[in-house]
Amino acid sequence: MDFELNEDQEALAEGVAALCAGRFDIGTVRAMASDGLDRGRWTELAQTGVFSLTRPEAEGGLGMGWAEAVVVFEQLGRALVPGPLAAATLTASLVGLSETATAVETSGLDPVEIGEGAAEGSIVVGALQRCGGPCFVEFAEWVDGLIISDDEGLWWVDAEWLKAADAAPAAHPLDPLTPVSAVSELPQGRRIADRSTAVVWRRCGALLTSALQLGIASGATDQAVEYAKQREQFGKPIGAFQAVKHRCADMITRVEVLRAAVYAAAVTVDGKGVDDPSRSVAVAKILASSAAAACAKDSVQVHGGMGYTWEVDAHLFLKRAWVHDLAFGDGDDYADQLARGLLSG
Repeated sequence: MDFELNEDQEALAEGVAALCAGRFDIGTVRAMASDGLDRGRWTELAQTGVFSLTRPEAEGGLGMGWAEAVVVFEQLGRALVPGPLAAATLTASLVGLSETATAVETSGLDPVEIGEGAAEGSIVVGALQRCGGPCFVEFAEWVDGLIISDDEGLWWVDAEWLKAADAAPAAHPLDPLTPVSAVSELPQGRRIADRSTAVVWRRCGALLTSALQLGIASGATDQAVEYAKQREQFGKPIGAFQAVKHRCADMITRVEVLRAAVYAAAVTVDGKGVDDPSRSVAVAKILASSAAAACAKDSVQVHGGMGYTWEVDAHLFLKRAWVHDLAFGDGDDYADQLARGLLSG
C-alpha cells in the first residue's frame, strides 16, 4: 500500500498549513486560552471547507475521502487549532455516514439541517460519548448543541439544556485551550441516528482525532529538534550531545510510524485497503495516544528547565495530547477492542 501523498493531497496540506500560519499562529491560539472559542475564526474554517471535506457533493460538500480529511486534520493538530473540530466534520458529514447506516429523523429534528449548520459554521456542535453519572463537556459555553453517542444510536441535546443544567466551568482545565464544564448527568436527548450510524460516527471520530494527535506529535518533534539546533551548552548545540540526539531520533521514529498507521486507517475507511476499518482505526488510535503524549513529553525534556514554563509552547502540545487521548475512546479502550477481536477470532 502506497502512503505517499499525491500532488493534490500535498497541495491540500500546504494550503491548510498556510491557513493555520496566517489565522491560527501560536500567539492567536494562546489568546484563546482566555477568550475561548473564536466564532469568527470558526466560521472562516468552515468557509474554507474544512468541515465539509467528507460531506457529499450533492449536499454542498467537497465529497473528499477520509484520506484527505486526515491530511487536513494533521495540520490542524500541528497548529493546536482549538475547538470541536472532529465533531464539526462528522456532523457536516452525517448524511454521508448514513449512506451505509440510515439516519433517523424524530421529533421534527432534521439531521440534514444540523449538518448544513455545522458545515457552514453557523452552529458549533460538540460530541460526547454517553457515560453514567457526572461528565465533562468541552466548550459548553460555545456549543449550540451536543451529539451524544451510545449503543443505541446518536442523540441530539440542545445548548439550552446546558444552561438549564447549570454546567459549572472548570477553573483550571487540563488544557487551557479546551475549556470544560461539569454536568451531573446527561439527558437522553432526541434520537437522530441509529446504532449502526453511531458505530461509523465513533470510528471516523477516532480516525480524525488520531490525525490531530499525529499533528501534535509532529509539531512537538519539530519544535524540539529546532530548539536542539539553537540552544548551546559547553560551546556547542545541545543537539550534538548523544542523549539529546537519540531522544529526537526516537521522536521522529514515533511520528513516522504513527503517520503510516493513520494514513493506512484512512485509506481502509475509504474502502481502498485490505484490513478491517475498525481494526485499522483502533491501531491508529492506540499508537496516536502513546506517540502524541510521548513526543510532547520529550519536547519538554529537550527544552530543559524552560520546557516547564508557561512561556514555552511545549506544555501546550502535551496538554492537548492528553485531552485528545480521551476523545471517541482512549487508547486503552481500543486496545481492549483489539484484544476481544483476537480472542473471538
